[in-house]
Amino acid sequence: MRIWVNGGLRDADDARLSVLDHGLTVGDGIFETVRTSEGKPFALTRHLDRLTRSARGLGLPDPDLDEVRRAATAVIDANPVPLGRLRITYTGGLSPLGSDRGTAGPSLVVALDGVSRRPDTTAVITVPWTRNERGALTGLKTTSYAENVVALARARERGASEALFPNTTGRLCEGTGSNVFVVLDGRIHTPPVASGCLAGITRALAVEWTGAEESDLSMEVLAEADEVFLTSTLRDIQAVHRVDDRALAAEPGPVTAKAMRIFDERAGSDLDP
Repeated sequence: MRIWVNGGLRDADDARLSVLDHGLTVGDGIFETVRTSEGKPFALTRHLDRLTRSARGLGLPDPDLDEVRRAATAVIDANPVPLGRLRITYTGGLSPLGSDRGTAGPSLVVALDGVSRRPDTTAVITVPWTRNERGALTGLKTTSYAENVVALARARERGASEALFPNTTGRLCEGTGSNVFVVLDGRIHTPPVASGCLAGITRALAVEWTGAEESDLSMEVLAEADEVFLTSTLRDIQAVHRVDDRALAAEPGPVTAKAMRIFDERAGSDLDP
């Protein structure tokens, strides 16, 4: 594997940041995950726009998007895979051992690994922990992911691939790395960004392309919905066949299946929508 680190490609064994990088010591960083197919990134412009929004929200300097694009191209060319996960990480850089940032400037790391296509359906669980819709990091894609690690581990223990969170008011919010959609009486709904969920790139495209509605939803909707599906960069649209102990259809329901077809067609016709 060849990885871009602060200005150039490095072999994986030589791709290093200081142990004093603020992204390591206090989680002061942001990231984007971009799907690549046959060496071509999908929706890269949208991802880079969100990278900039996250940087501003965290108080980091705007990333040099020309450099990020060069790094992405170099890494994709150096690591040919049929289906890939391109990870762009941007941190506070070399800093003191505390919350204050140093003056060395940000760090940029871009890496790529190969992935397998996701199954058409999956199982999810709900967890008792909450998303804070009023927090300083709400809506930012930061590297402070330990909460997601804990919740995803709980999901894996229960034979699921994702865990769904409520927010502090008990409303449906999001997964550890996905957005959630429900089908009620033939209409598609998803929690609004005000719920505290990440404004997912795939989420936005799914809303635009399927006519899904942003709706304030209780957690109980997961026990009532006719269909449930997830969206994320690597899932695209993925149906849910089990929520906790509730079994849904083993195959994607008709509304979800149509949404999957629409997404595949639209994404296939425009790699940077």
